[in-house]
Amino acid sequence: MSDATGNAPAVPSLASTKRVRRKLTLFGAIGIALLGVNLACALFGSFLAPHPPGDINPGGAFAPPSGTALLGTDYLSRDLFSRLLDGARFSIGVAGLATCIGFLVGMSIGFTAAEIRGRLDMAVTWAVDVLLSFPPILLALLVIAGLGTSLPVLIGTIAFIQSPRVARVARAVALGIAALEFVEVARARGESLASILIREIFPSAVRPLAVEFGLRLSYAVLFMSSLSFLGLGIQPPDADWGGMVRENLPGLYYGALASIVPGVMIGLLVLGINLTVDWLSAGADAQMSEELR
Repeated sequence: MSDATGNAPAVPSLASTKRVRRKLTLFGAIGIALLGVNLACALFGSFLAPHPPGDINPGGAFAPPSGTALLGTDYLSRDLFSRLLDGARFSIGVAGLATCIGFLVGMSIGFTAAEIRGRLDMAVTWAVDVLLSFPPILLALLVIAGLGTSLPVLIGTIAFIQSPRVARVARAVALGIAALEFVEVARARGESLASILIREIFPSAVRPLAVEFGLRLSYAVLFMSSLSFLGLGIQPPDADWGGMVRENLPGLYYGALASIVPGVMIGLLVLGINLTVDWLSAGADAQMSEELR
């Protein structure tokens, strides 16, 4: 119907409908807040730390919280709060960079195998199955034992472990998209492989892969912390949260916060990532259902 002026009434666009329907839930807000605080610590923690992370505090080892040490001290009488802020850049930065590299490599391999198929697809599937058969921690121990514990080796090892898992998911997602009509039309136009993967398959695979990226990031944070707990991660004098848990384990006998707070920070970071991913995936599902109506 038209109004008195003869103009058709405005119909809300699909994009505006999506924005209205995609409400921020309580758990989504908690996840975003936790993730934002952790990212702020990783980016600005070294500048916001009240003391240099290696300075000795006069309060002694495993001292309780005080005016000079907000969360107490660690096993070497260093300010725990400053160490936490400084260690965030390793716990989050290394895991994030390794996940991005592994995701890019795995996604490229999975998309290419799904598009070309044939012998390449069989070879990729076989290689992925072989790599997935190795326990991740054992594979990491073999690589680090042979190449050392430097930061590039650590990032490359985590990325290498992540990439087969991403490749399997990316291949499964791309197989369904590659059979759709608009991809067939792109092939008929003679577009290159890179163009089909980037312009046709990738935009349609963003939603499921975004959820997978969040899961891979959570895994990388926990895996990085596990390596540091075993002494194979970030090496002294630097430290990430997993290494701080290992260093301050004797503080459990004294009830010190130094052995508890780093583990709590790891848990809050993973919780924030998972809550944010759950909210994003729920919103994406609602949008897709709206589009299919």
